[in-house]
Amino acid sequence: MKGNHYKIVSLYSFFPFQENLIIDLKNELLEITNEHDLSGLLIFASEGINGTICAEKNVIDIVINLLNKYTENRNLNMKVNFSKKKIFKKLKIKVKKEIVTMGIPDINPSQDNGSYIDSTNWNKLIKHQNTIVIDTRNHYEVSLGTFKNSINPNTRNFSEFPKWVDDHLDSHLENKEYTNIAMFCTGGIRCEKATSLLKKKGYKNIYHLQGGILQYLDDIPKEKNLFEGECYVFDKRVALDQDLEKGSYSICHACGMPISIQDQERKEYRKGIQCHFCIDQFSDDDRKRFEERQKQMDRLKVKNYKIYKD
Repeated sequence: MKGNHYKIVSLYSFFPFQENLIIDLKNELLEITNEHDLSGLLIFASEGINGTICAEKNVIDIVINLLNKYTENRNLNMKVNFSKKKIFKKLKIKVKKEIVTMGIPDINPSQDNGSYIDSTNWNKLIKHQNTIVIDTRNHYEVSLGTFKNSINPNTRNFSEFPKWVDDHLDSHLENKEYTNIAMFCTGGIRCEKATSLLKKKGYKNIYHLQGGILQYLDDIPKEKNLFEGECYVFDKRVALDQDLEKGSYSICHACGMPISIQDQERKEYRKGIQCHFCIDQFSDDDRKRFEERQKQMDRLKVKNYKIYKD
């Protein structure tokens, strides 16, 4: 832990959040950023809160105390990690209709959801022959790592998940009454909302991994770990390895897709300009802009290195 200057906390909670309290909390957090080095992304909606914050420990403590006050000490489903560098540039606060966008009305995870399964019991559940396992994340996240034999809905975003359920879920169920449906995601929020959707549609025996992949990797020793690969995260780290340290992936600054070391060796790859995912997505003018942006970034890195060296 030595040298890990920044504390990172991912959190979410489904609860009825009044509009006036959302505005008050947003204003108080912005005041904190005026005095302290707080960065991250927080999303507020009438259904609750969701996000990740990054700061020194004393600042994190201030923020968590504030969130506890506004949520009346509800469970924030917190996952804690540490980093030598900031993983966000600044704090962004977004007020939306949903804290994780599904686009289905009358879904209420705070009142009706599946059964939480902790990391140890998760291993037992997904090994059971009467269980199907569904990865509720986006296709590019799944491509970095997932649980063995899990079903990939191949969605581009979470709002596509309900259609996948309508079109494909029944084909994976041998017996709708008795098959266990186990779902997971990065931190627990998407799979929790997915269980609420399935319960509304009349499915039974629905479970979700408490705390998501991040909590699982923190809880389960490597020799018992059933997750394969790396876990995508929505910040500068891109992905975390089995030790919850920054993994091997980086981001294509043209299209935003995660790219591996092998991807960077492909002939299509040009740093900051294009990768094999987006080679046909942009015009020559776009690529000229990307090239100039990359040159500016490179010059800034050299300048900062010289200042640091001096």
